[in-house]
Amino acid sequence: MFLQVVIGGIAVGSAYALMALAMVIIYKTSEVLNFAQGDMAMLSAYVTFMMLSGYGLPFPVAFPLTMLFAIILGMSCEFLFLRRAKEPTVLGMIIMTLSLEMIIFGLVSWKWGSDQRTLPFPISSYDAYTVGDLIISKLELVTFVTALLMMLMLFLFFRYTKVGIAVKATQLNKDAARLMGIRTNRILMGTWGLASVVGATAALLIAPASTLDPYMMWDPLLKGFSSAVLGGMTSLPGAAIGGYIVGIVENLFGTYVSIEFKSVVAFALIVIILCIKPSGLLARHYVKKV
Repeated sequence: MFLQVVIGGIAVGSAYALMALAMVIIYKTSEVLNFAQGDMAMLSAYVTFMMLSGYGLPFPVAFPLTMLFAIILGMSCEFLFLRRAKEPTVLGMIIMTLSLEMIIFGLVSWKWGSDQRTLPFPISSYDAYTVGDLIISKLELVTFVTALLMMLMLFLFFRYTKVGIAVKATQLNKDAARLMGIRTNRILMGTWGLASVVGATAALLIAPASTLDPYMMWDPLLKGFSSAVLGGMTSLPGAAIGGYIVGIVENLFGTYVSIEFKSVVAFALIVIILCIKPSGLLARHYVKKV
């Protein structure tokens, strides 16, 4: 029973980890907390639904088209909204992302309504593998493997590609990177596109296990944000580990204590960790001296 609950927590934590990574990718580059990340992912899931149900495209065709849409969506949000801010403050940027979230939410509600729908996903959450006493659904396995592959690709991208190194340079010092010939505005726009792809992938893995509706990503966004804060808002590995910790702990708490307070666990865990390590589990804590 215990191991079964842990496996379920790992599967859920994989989706949280992807949302956390999406938020950290943007925050590391621009120090913007993008609270529109969940609704951007939700919109991408609806675009997939439209291509599958409305136009009859097969999933292998709809998926890459959705990723292309997610890239364009993320880059457009940065270029049309965030970049236009004059002398932005932290609070101002948070308000902008919240406004962007409500705009996307309103557009989706207007276009598709608030009815719950089922995403025609090629893998059913009811199909499962049995290993001894353990039952692992195919969707849980796909979610876990997809999250690991995406984490590996992000690691290779930031470690070994020129664009990834340019992103890291922009993160360290935007002005110095600009003086070295790096087009930082393009880097910022590109990171929004990359984060949008990661978020869209999470949404496509979450939708088949629940329902497709305008509210579907609100809880995963909060859990992803909690995971990012828990692991460290400037640490990609920390964000991923934080996602798995939140997923496992809330699953254990919901099974053995009370499902009524399952959603509270993530935030209680954050408070405890931040009291001990304010920067998160894996991020470094910097003290500014004046």
